[in-house]
Amino acid sequence: MSHRIITIEREYASGGREIGRRIAEKLQFSYYDREIVTEIAKRTKLSEEYVERITEDRPYMPYPIHAGMSFHTAYYAYTEFDRSLAVFAEQHNIIKELAEKSDCIIVGRCADYVLKKKAPFRIFVFADAESKLKRCRERSPEDENLSDSKMKRNIRSIDRGRARYYNYFSQQKWGARENYDLLINTSGKDIRQISDAVANYLKSYLFG
Repeated sequence: MSHRIITIEREYASGGREIGRRIAEKLQFSYYDREIVTEIAKRTKLSEEYVERITEDRPYMPYPIHAGMSFHTAYYAYTEFDRSLAVFAEQHNIIKELAEKSDCIIVGRCADYVLKKKAPFRIFVFADAESKLKRCRERSPEDENLSDSKMKRNIRSIDRGRARYYNYFSQQKWGARENYDLLINTSGKDIRQISDAVANYLKSYLFG
């Protein structure tokens, strides 16, 4: 049986994860995001923090070895590059397994590329700098004292890392309109309203 699959790539703080969760609830699809990191960590014996970090950039960044304190002994023999490729391979397998289970939404992690033979409905979510900054402020801890300029730099850095990761493994350009079926600009918009509108559209599109 062929399942309906939606993949979501998103700029940091654009609201892509929330849109994905809300659409999944509306359509009664399975939703996968952090669950993939947890499963990779379990299978590779690497820490979740380490897996999260090396799936946010292409495989060349020199992350500190102590970030993966739960390494399996065999993983000590790997270079950073080898570990990145091993994690991507495991992620590739997990995403394919999830797509075989049920109708689902998968956020990030090159899922659109990994599942391209299944022709998923591909969404890219983005927003302007001020809207992303506002969203970061709303969800940041009260005792966090980052300046707006520092927070904007962090947002840009995360987005550059995601782009490098996606571009490296997919050989496609992250965010390029020709690689997606739907582009969603959340700048200054209510995420709940956008999610409802997109869910209604997808219900019609996917279920005919």
